[in-house]
Amino acid sequence: MEKHARIFIAGHKGMVGSAIYRKLKELGFDDFILRNSSQLDLRDQAQVARFFEMEQPDYVFLSAAKVGGIHANNTNRGEFIYDNMMIQTNVIHQSFVHGVSKLLFLGSSCIYPKFAPQPLKEESLLSGLLESTNEPYAIAKIAGIKMCQAYRSQYGCNFISLMPTNLYGPNDNYDLKNSHVLPALIRKMFDAKDKGAQEVKVWGTGSPKREFLHVDDLADACVFLMEHYDSSEIINVGTGVDLSIRELAYMIKNEVGFQGEIVFDSAYPDGTPRKQLDTSKINQLGWYHRIELVEGIRQVCKDYVNESRGLESVKSYSTVQA
Repeated sequence: MEKHARIFIAGHKGMVGSAIYRKLKELGFDDFILRNSSQLDLRDQAQVARFFEMEQPDYVFLSAAKVGGIHANNTNRGEFIYDNMMIQTNVIHQSFVHGVSKLLFLGSSCIYPKFAPQPLKEESLLSGLLESTNEPYAIAKIAGIKMCQAYRSQYGCNFISLMPTNLYGPNDNYDLKNSHVLPALIRKMFDAKDKGAQEVKVWGTGSPKREFLHVDDLADACVFLMEHYDSSEIINVGTGVDLSIRELAYMIKNEVGFQGEIVFDSAYPDGTPRKQLDTSKINQLGWYHRIELVEGIRQVCKDYVNESRGLESVKSYSTVQA
């Protein structure tokens, strides 16, 4: 990418989009096309067509999506498939119509079958049944992948698709109704500590294993792949290392300093038993993650305290951890 190329980051206010924006600015890119959802509804075909006609971006990072944890995915199934299908269809199609040089589509590790062999290889796509709780979201993401591949095949578009593992980091969502597991655990632990609670309830048995990637590492991978990857085949982005939800819960408990008990509630669904990505493909290209989970959680906890409780609480929290 040329440093002065016009770059559209779809979803620049979200966790992933804002990380890509920070990374590109850090690298010296300076011509960004940015719209929030109130300025541009990416679900609206006519709005997106007018936007591309007016702005003529050279590169597109398609990070805009409706996202959430197990509860949100399972409860709002219609919204998850409709919103994501419309967003990606409109952006991908208009990128073709207006001759975008390259588009990067962000998928998700949930595209892989529930019982696919571990670690998850890119070839496992469509080899089995999906996890039912997030099936509408996964189907939408699979459709986006196939649309990018179809437009490359028929029209010669340089559209690539990457599959990140579970993410965390700045601008994450801590709303317990629709957040993912890691930010939800951070909030639960801090809330319980503040209230002097004796226990924290965690959904499920704690046995499922998950892999977690700091969003700044994902942003680094996005820029790397935009500049070094031009294949129609999907590519995984992660750490290649997983741990159980139980292990994650105790890691966060220790970092927060919560002194009570953790109770796992098996009345709630576990989701997919394991999701560990095979990252050999991107590693062979020369990209590796840099932020280890313990370090990343420590920084995220500081950010969370700062944003929700203020500077004095951050100083207090840092003193306790030291």
